[in-house]
Amino acid sequence: MEFCLETEAVNGSKNDLNFNPMKDYMVLSRPQQVAIAVLCTLLSLLSALENLTVLYLILSSRRLRRKPSYLFIGSLAIADFLASVIFACNFINFHVFHSVDSKAIFLLKIGSVTLTFTASVGSLLLTAIDRYLCLRYPPTYKALLTRGRALATLGIMWVLSALVSYLPLMGWTCCPSPCSQLIPLVPDNYLLGWLLLVAILLSGIIYTYGHVLWKAYQHAVNLAEHQDRQLPGMIRMRLDVRLAKTLGLLLAVLVICWFPVLALLAHSLVAPLSDQVKKVFAFCSLLCLVNSMVDPVIYALRSREIRSSAHHSLARWKDYLRGRGPEGKEEAPKSSVTETEADMKIT
Repeated sequence: MEFCLETEAVNGSKNDLNFNPMKDYMVLSRPQQVAIAVLCTLLSLLSALENLTVLYLILSSRRLRRKPSYLFIGSLAIADFLASVIFACNFINFHVFHSVDSKAIFLLKIGSVTLTFTASVGSLLLTAIDRYLCLRYPPTYKALLTRGRALATLGIMWVLSALVSYLPLMGWTCCPSPCSQLIPLVPDNYLLGWLLLVAILLSGIIYTYGHVLWKAYQHAVNLAEHQDRQLPGMIRMRLDVRLAKTLGLLLAVLVICWFPVLALLAHSLVAPLSDQVKKVFAFCSLLCLVNSMVDPVIYALRSREIRSSAHHSLARWKDYLRGRGPEGKEEAPKSSVTETEADMKIT
């Protein structure tokens, strides 16, 4: 309750920082602030550039922007782009410049950051489900997941993410409930609910990709039973290596980037934290930016169709610079929607 009273005092007089309760969260030393500013700026710029590139390649290709799989990847790119920009600006503004906003503005910023990361994880889950359906129901996949259904699913996901993320702004604050030790003005009970939601989404992603890998292995084994020894061995090795490499990379990135942040947030709910732990949390939060930076490489740039779209975009730009104009036809590549579907076609 004392935090609430002090917050109101700060809102009434922003120039008086002696009673600023936000100082409990501004724990970085000057060298650490410089390190945070440099790392956050570099990661956010690289992440924004990568995700903008993916969005351009998808939107510039009529073939890609009509496929449900690339709608999910486009949603992931939008969420990661917004996360890289909004998170970096607010993070540096708070931890480096010690900016003090009104309660409503601060909760709006917190909600926007939460929205981008929640939508990013939600898009990851939808992408995982898409790949599962592609492998599990290959004959009826296109009829099962149409463009209209994909757009409706994305709309529902974004609306639910916004609703959950802006609950503190709509009144679910930590006054008089206990405040989080790591996120100002956010109550512990809301933080617990959000952690459970993200844990469920991440568990769904891990389970789905694990099931995809297992089904792919079963397909390879079934193939080996109907072929001679050399050919199935080559196909099985190709399928297992490609899927194991891709899915293993996906799961490793998820665990490395999200587990430290989620673990520290969960720990803050049950035990008091020292300033050293809060500093560790500040640096671990940058791993979320790393995740937004790595997502385009794993989910988009590894796709043959997006690489083909990139080649055609480069060709169009070269023709434009040479004065010919973008007159070339768009290639209709026969490659798969995803690596998982490609392996299914091999099988």
